[in-house]
Amino acid sequence: MTAAFLISASLGSAYGALYTDPSQLPNKSYDYIVVGSGAGGGVIASRLTETSSVNVLVIEAGGNNEGIEGVEIPYFGPTLSPGTILDWNLTTVPQPGLNGRSIAYARGHVLGGSTSINFMVYNRGSKDDFDRWANVTGDSGWSWDSLQPYIKKMEKLVPSADGHNTSGQIIPSAHGTSGPVGVSLPGYSLATDALVLAASEELSDEFPFNEDVNAGNTIGISWVPYTIQNGSRVSSATAYIEPALSRSNLDVLINTQVTKVIKTGTNDGVPIFRGVQFATSSSGKKYSLNAAKEVILSAGAVKTPQILKLSGIGNSTELSKFGIKTLVNLPGVGQNLQDHTLLCSSWYANATQTLDEISQNSTFTAELVQQWETTRTGKLVLGPANQFAWLRLPDNESIWENNADPSAGPTSGHYELLFTDGFVSFTLPTPASGKYFTLFTNVVSPSSRGSITLASADPFAAPLIDPGLLASDVDTTIMVEAIKAGKRFVAANAWNGYILEPYGPFAAANNDTEIEAYAREMSTTVWHPTSSAPMSSKKSKSGVLNPDLTVKGTSGLRVVDASAMPYITAAHTQVGVYILAERAADLIKASD
Repeated sequence: MTAAFLISASLGSAYGALYTDPSQLPNKSYDYIVVGSGAGGGVIASRLTETSSVNVLVIEAGGNNEGIEGVEIPYFGPTLSPGTILDWNLTTVPQPGLNGRSIAYARGHVLGGSTSINFMVYNRGSKDDFDRWANVTGDSGWSWDSLQPYIKKMEKLVPSADGHNTSGQIIPSAHGTSGPVGVSLPGYSLATDALVLAASEELSDEFPFNEDVNAGNTIGISWVPYTIQNGSRVSSATAYIEPALSRSNLDVLINTQVTKVIKTGTNDGVPIFRGVQFATSSSGKKYSLNAAKEVILSAGAVKTPQILKLSGIGNSTELSKFGIKTLVNLPGVGQNLQDHTLLCSSWYANATQTLDEISQNSTFTAELVQQWETTRTGKLVLGPANQFAWLRLPDNESIWENNADPSAGPTSGHYELLFTDGFVSFTLPTPASGKYFTLFTNVVSPSSRGSITLASADPFAAPLIDPGLLASDVDTTIMVEAIKAGKRFVAANAWNGYILEPYGPFAAANNDTEIEAYAREMSTTVWHPTSSAPMSSKKSKSGVLNPDLTVKGTSGLRVVDASAMPYITAAHTQVGVYILAERAADLIKASD
């Protein structure tokens, strides 16, 4: 079952106030214009239109998500990018830390943004992650404890697709029960489930079991929660935008790219940005609209800083190179980019059944698709792993002698392990036969920093993306130690007779030097870009945003997406954006 088949299944629409071309927009005024429909924009559009007198327009560069079976079926998440119409199909600049390789940089180009193409993992981050946000912004409202109402507000814990008893796999009291985002544990059991849990029990000092990764302390091995409900993906489009489109005060315009925000006046010398310019192509007609109250950028950690710079908000030296007049000199725009480096390593497995059969047997896959279409059950309701681990380097690790710990604190991991029943790689071709077990190792508390810079003044040209992967000694050490930890884990007696020899170049990675060389040649990214327009304290001259997410030195302009995070969470980042946006909606309402 190919990605192309699943993506082309249907592009029809049942939406009411959804427009496919700017010329279709009604002749009416909007209080708020939201740029982007991902985890940030979807929340904002939904929450603001709860007030019937508030009119909101969402402008999304991509197409409709509805009816695309590959988006709906959880297991096919990895087929949705790169190289499809659902992806911006971006590429990084050469990465010195990856032996000069440029890598694909997937970003959702569809209603729902990256929540429509991601791997659906639902983990919030640690208590320390959010407390660090509060400390760096000087706003206690960003602390873990203060955000609890928003965490619960967004979430609805639902049964797994197979309806199994989840007692001991999650702490229900730590979760919301009536929010728009359905969250469930894996809905199909695998042979590796028992092996992972047995190895955790056997090696509990290093790999302790953690009943709920979302309860504040992430450390240990946990069952993976997903944004999956009734066997289908939950995205910002399905959870927030689609229900809100029944309201007459929400309009959504797709297939249309915002090219810049427009200065519409000044207030006591402070420039006001309440206008947006947009078009469907670089040669197409340019349209513009003004919001009565605010423009909210939710275009993501790559596109938001690009739009700001194209609008004259950024480093004046950089802007002048492209003939862009500086309206607000904010050198931090596009700096401080943070991301998680990913490496997939596989072993041959002595198994009768693994998920490899899905990629190796098209007849079997077609049967699974039919099962999913009929009952929303079976192997296709799964995400990439049923268990994962969030772990730390020891305090006496030698790297700390001359380097600061980049993590937020002891409840945050330095690295993540995901345990996958089958072959997965983003750098090697999928084998046509065989049974495999794959370990994902991810650097989740990076010290490296990257950037988003302009390549052109053309808004339809991609910016230069430099995530700085494995660019520091700390990040490299974390990756090497993560791989070594993974090897120790599968060496537990629980795996005897199941784990065989390493597959491919992983077989030659046996000491620190070889493991580092292997990591630099085979690593990629988890596609978690954040922090390229970060919040800082109101008085701070660094950063891009005030603690209320307004753009420093401006009026009428706010950012609500992953770029606003002052530090990346040691987590899969979609949930952090949902949480940020839920609070942002209340901040916007309070400022009205």
